[in-house]
Amino acid sequence: MEPSSGGTTSAARAAEVLLEFGRRSSALGVSEIARSTGISKAVAHRILTTFVDCGLLLYEPDTRRYLLGPAAATLGARAIDISPLRRMSREALVELQRATGETATVSGRLPGGRVYLDQVESTQEIKMTVELGRRFELHSGSSGRVILAHLSQEEQDDVLSGTLPRLTAATIVDPDALREALRQARERGVCRSSGERQEGAGSMAAPVFGADGTVIGSVSVCGPSYRMTEQACDRHESALVAAAQRVSRALGHRPAAAAK
Repeated sequence: MEPSSGGTTSAARAAEVLLEFGRRSSALGVSEIARSTGISKAVAHRILTTFVDCGLLLYEPDTRRYLLGPAAATLGARAIDISPLRRMSREALVELQRATGETATVSGRLPGGRVYLDQVESTQEIKMTVELGRRFELHSGSSGRVILAHLSQEEQDDVLSGTLPRLTAATIVDPDALREALRQARERGVCRSSGERQEGAGSMAAPVFGADGTVIGSVSVCGPSYRMTEQACDRHESALVAAAQRVSRALGHRPAAAAK
């Protein structure tokens, strides 16, 4: 691989700084940014100042910390709005919600994570809803873990060798236990979760594949854990898998067996 030019390196550093705000839920200071990205405080400060000037970040003088600005919100909203995965999954989500009675969602894959792109909410009084546009880890919850299960071994190892935050008492953070859960999810084609990312919530998800056969996201059904029992998941599984396959086909995916 050819060495990166100075301009490419600078762009990569700037991108890494901006992406760090997508991984955090709070404002960040220069020192935090420098530690997490491995760049010097001086370089981090110059990048942050540039982003403030163009509206991608806001600076809080009282705390000397930075947070995402209105321009970043505009970019995020626009990216979700024009997402092919979101557009191609809408009808399938509507039908999945009708078939199961629970909230149906679609997630898109990010480097080392995922993001909810759309949802069709349950019509029941007590229901689960998700936060669109926020980055989530891959190891916790069915939507993320089913994506992780279909990544390459190298990509899985990269995630499992990193930090695995424990979000609830049920979150699986042991790498060996996660590897077994990933094997089961890949073998079955679906992943189930109960209270791993959010206490009191249950979900199940199936992978969505792109035209080149790589996993690009997932479709899920989620609801209160007292409704998302094993028996309910058994009933919902065929509708879930059909929805995910429909989205994959709409995006140009053709399974090897079907292509022959």
